[in-house]
Amino acid sequence: MPSRTATIASSVGLHARPAALFVKQANESGLDVQVARPGEEAVDATSILGVMTLGAKHGEQVEITAEGKGAEQVLDALVTLLETDLDAQG
Repeated sequence: MPSRTATIASSVGLHARPAALFVKQANESGLDVQVARPGEEAVDATSILGVMTLGAKHGEQVEITAEGKGAEQVLDALVTLLETDLDAQG
């Protein structure tokens, strides 16, 4: 299964608006997408509750995996999203 590592750029981490945008994009992919903090169990990236319970903070890394056709492109897009300060764009 393809995977990518991303560093959270948003000042609030993967919470509130950034989490909602990430979950929305993961849902729109139509793929099985998972996200995890290093050394922890992965959660469903299409679940806002799951993503917010990760507690990923600004500057921390997460690993994203996806399975299905176009997974590489989906992962690239999700990494770009997470590595953008989404709070500054609000």
